[in-house]
Amino acid sequence: MNSALFIPASLATWFADVKETFVFCFIEKKRYTFLTEGIWMTIKVSLVAALFGLVIGFVIAIFNLSNKKALNKIGKVYTDIIRGTPSVTQLMIIYFVVLAKTGLAKWLIASIAFSINSGAYVSEIIRAGILSIDKGQTEAGRSLGLKGSQTMMSIVIPQAVKNIFPALCNEFITLIKETAIVGYVGLVDIQKAGDFIKSTTYEAFMPLIGTAIIYFVIIKVLTVSLGKVEKRLRKSDVR
Repeated sequence: MNSALFIPASLATWFADVKETFVFCFIEKKRYTFLTEGIWMTIKVSLVAALFGLVIGFVIAIFNLSNKKALNKIGKVYTDIIRGTPSVTQLMIIYFVVLAKTGLAKWLIASIAFSINSGAYVSEIIRAGILSIDKGQTEAGRSLGLKGSQTMMSIVIPQAVKNIFPALCNEFITLIKETAIVGYVGLVDIQKAGDFIKSTTYEAFMPLIGTAIIYFVIIKVLTVSLGKVEKRLRKSDVR
């Protein structure tokens, strides 16, 4: 017998058991459809939350940088409250209290909750990015006759984007993982789909490993894709 092709009986048995469990958990009764629906729900909630979170974060960052005390106070209070409370608590308050009677779809309410949460962190990222730009850039813009808002949008923000892009990418990745709590409001995301399979089959290992692998693949693909975008943004840098 060729020793290179020899597989110990115990190992062969283990592979057979893993295959059998995989088929039982995911293939039988098409239980994999729970995961495919969960993947779509996770992506949908994350994308919408990231988009609105970016808008909210930009507005709050401007408030925090404003010389007007009222706007500055609003920005500070918002940031302190959101960063000081758990995201799951915020989700449940917005779902069961604030937007309970609006008739909005569950996934949209969850997206709003996560966008409000993400906005606080994004605002600090944007604020730090704007402050990282030399004040001389602002003075140069004003000397050319540009208004404060024009200088900010045409000169400061484009330069700040390169500095804050990696941090924004990290925030988006964190957001995807945080959406695993949407099961608290009855949404079936990747994690909840795995829980359904686990409770139906009474198998814990395969569903949990399966959900972990799915999250890893999604985040890895996203990381590689955003890394390529970042490289393109850095091509114009002067070394």
